[in-house]
Amino acid sequence: MRTQRVAIIHYWLVSMRGGERVLEELLRLFPQAEIFTHVADRSKLSPIILDRPLHETFIARLPFARTHYQKYLALMPRALEEIDLSQFDLVISCESGPAKGVIVPPHVPHICYVHTPMRYLWDQYPVYRSRLSGLKRAYFSMLAHRLRMWDVTSASRVDRFIANSQFVADRVQRYYHREADVVNPPVDLGLYRLPVPAQPRSYYLFVSQLVHYKRPDLVIDAFRGLNQKLLVVGEGEEAAQLARDLPNNVFMLGRVSNEDLAKLYGCAKALIFPGEEDFGIVPVEAMSCGTPVIAYGRGGILDSVTEGVSGVFFDRQDAACLQAAVLRFERTYARFDAQRISDLAQRFGAERFRREISMIITSEVANHSLRMNMVSADGVPLPV
Repeated sequence: MRTQRVAIIHYWLVSMRGGERVLEELLRLFPQAEIFTHVADRSKLSPIILDRPLHETFIARLPFARTHYQKYLALMPRALEEIDLSQFDLVISCESGPAKGVIVPPHVPHICYVHTPMRYLWDQYPVYRSRLSGLKRAYFSMLAHRLRMWDVTSASRVDRFIANSQFVADRVQRYYHREADVVNPPVDLGLYRLPVPAQPRSYYLFVSQLVHYKRPDLVIDAFRGLNQKLLVVGEGEEAAQLARDLPNNVFMLGRVSNEDLAKLYGCAKALIFPGEEDFGIVPVEAMSCGTPVIAYGRGGILDSVTEGVSGVFFDRQDAACLQAAVLRFERTYARFDAQRISDLAQRFGAERFRREISMIITSEVANHSLRMNMVSADGVPLPV
């Protein structure tokens, strides 16, 4: 029997973030897999990704593609459809940017792991559009309309969806009218763990890209009126603007190493998480270090944080509501048990992710084979 050939389609590979960590775990499950992506910056990728055959679409050959790949969004559907997958036995797409729209032979199962339906086309479309002006806004409006139709159409090319949270599964149902299994993404629980011995916890922590939808402005405004220290970890397009008007109790650290981040988690009173995220790996990293989370109570955070046990929720994205949540947390801080919080985070480890994904893929491959084999005398597939 020949070795099963597996193709993994990843939207783009230009950094190592949560989506790329999922890719690494898929490669551990399928060490023979080949990777297809629109554009790859090999200088920023991990050894396990670089060790596999890595194929780029024609997007990578366009001018300045490695830094301005998103400007070629209109061409990405065609680029996906030109990928030849005829020699593969299993296709797994990782959807956040366009990835699931590949054309797969009928006998080959196509499983899609959804980090998110493209936010700039769907639930965040008004936000993205409002930040453009003039011709850019008009062009994006036309492009988004066309891409939404392609996005829904290409969802029918997928045999089975797996979502990274219940929040994303609900959006897959809303936009694609498809059911999705839920498998939360993996977190590196070896690096992020409860400090021994326990360390004094003396500040609040915000860890994020400094971009608008992550709401760093909200966090800084909230702490402007609090007598509490806040450390801000991360970099991004809003960093310079935020730094110009920092209150005396807020300190911007920029980008830090994973090792230093683990130490920061272990000495924080709580992590502040103000955005509406698809899942949110940062809160689980903090919880693994015994750190509770103060979070906006919508989105994927509901899969990981429990009110009063591992964190506190606030229900409006404004500074006053976040301030009130921090003050409420201060009054109840002694009730939070670092060991219990760390124990709750252990259900999000990489081994659990590989086990759950493997079970779903094995089941779908078997079901797909059954569907292909159950045909009537005239060659018409019978329902399974």
